[in-house]
Amino acid sequence: METLINTSKTVPVTGNLMVDKKKMMELVDQLRLAIPQEVKAAEEVLNRKDLILNQAVTEARRAKTKADEEFRERMDKSEVLTHAQKRAEDMLADAEHRATKMLQQAEAESQSRRIEADAFALQSLRALERELNTLSGSVRKGIDLLAGNVAYSNSGNR
Repeated sequence: METLINTSKTVPVTGNLMVDKKKMMELVDQLRLAIPQEVKAAEEVLNRKDLILNQAVTEARRAKTKADEEFRERMDKSEVLTHAQKRAEDMLADAEHRATKMLQQAEAESQSRRIEADAFALQSLRALERELNTLSGSVRKGIDLLAGNVAYSNSGNR
């Protein structure tokens, strides 16, 4: 078309061109044939662009959803681990407290039993001492009695 315009004659004073109608119609027909092909190609590019954009948006949403799920899972695991760790620490502290309390009770009971055993031993030794003193008195009386009899018989036989 440019060539046709550049090669056409100018009408004096008006600035209009005289264009060959037949050549212009041929160019218009060519445009009519070419434009639908170009429009179709442009539409295909636009459709492909829309399809690619839609796929990209869908993939981005899918990736975001997956990342959100992984984040939630990790947070849940982290919370579970933190809870489990806290629970384990509490259980350990409780066990240590109970063990300390049991040791203290065992030591107190041991001390109490030692005191009771010492008191029993002292009581038993005092009872034994009383019996020994009684026996010693009986033995002394027996010795004195026998010594008196021996002394009497020795003095009468002489």
